Amino acid sequence: MKVTYLVLVCLLILLISITATICSAQSAPQPESSDANQSAQAPAAGGGQAPQQTPPPAKPSAGQTAQPADQTQSQTQSQDKDSQGAKDAANGTPGTSKDRLFFALPNFLTLENAGQVPPLTAGQKFKVVARGSFDPIQIVWYAALSGISQAENSEPGFGQGAEGYGKRYGAYAADGTIENFFVGAIFPSVLRQDPRYFQSGHGSFFSRTEYSVSRIFVTRSDSGHRQFNFSEVFGAAIASAISTYSYHPGRTLIGRNSEGIPRYTASDRTLKNTASVWGSQVGYDTITLVVKEFWPDIRRKLKKQPR
Repeated sequence: MKVTYLVLVCLLILLISITATICSAQSAPQPESSDANQSAQAPAAGGGQAPQQTPPPAKPSAGQTAQPADQTQSQTQSQDKDSQGAKDAANGTPGTSKDRLFFALPNFLTLENAGQVPPLTAGQKFKVVARGSFDPIQIVWYAALSGISQAENSEPGFGQGAEGYGKRYGAYAADGTIENFFVGAIFPSVLRQDPRYFQSGHGSFFSRTEYSVSRIFVTRSDSGHRQFNFSEVFGAAIASAISTYSYHPGRTLIGRNSEGIPRYTASDRTLKNTASVWGSQVGYDTITLVVKEFWPDIRRKLKKQPR
């Protein structure tokens, strides 16, 4: 899988270069607006134009009762909550997003500038993970990974040709789906941990990178406290064991030598290979978290949106 790792590393280097440029541009000091622009908007003294007076607040009519300020404020907060609830309903699952990495890959469990938000229920965790795992773009993503794997003939027990490609495609799709559910739904539901990524969005490039990498080992509980990320570490480990010992190729006959002695491929169903797959999945998730941290900055830059 050397080619696969090389592609991921190249993408990460490209992303870091672009993001460093964006962060340095955003950290540049903005020129202060001149006092002349502010004075031009104010009416000139002695110019014959009377300053505008702010009209006093309207008094309630005889049939109306004045509402206290705290009641008005509570109504405003209620309207804000209703508006936010309508937005969450439009997203499909409350407390998630509709964002996509590079406008394609599902990024539904990333929240920008979220602060304290209500926890997801177990049903909501399964729902949002299923939304991302069975998104149509995953067909293209797994097809590309399978093509790279077949080109470098990784796991030769799968063979070549259409049959080998089909087996690789099924293995990649199963690997991704199983890992997504264990890391994002099953373990978070059992351990009551929050599977979402809360973007930092502030600080230097290196501090934000450090924050995103640390989220592999640190996460939020459903009650909002910091915890060790058991869901990621152990969820990925169990997913790796299931994939390695269930449908990845074992010792496979590939032919016979000139003396008629059978030749077999080495079995992938070993503890060493399981550990390798687990490390690869955790490493891939780490790269993904770094991408999630800086993707909003890149997206705003591409769309020329204000921060």
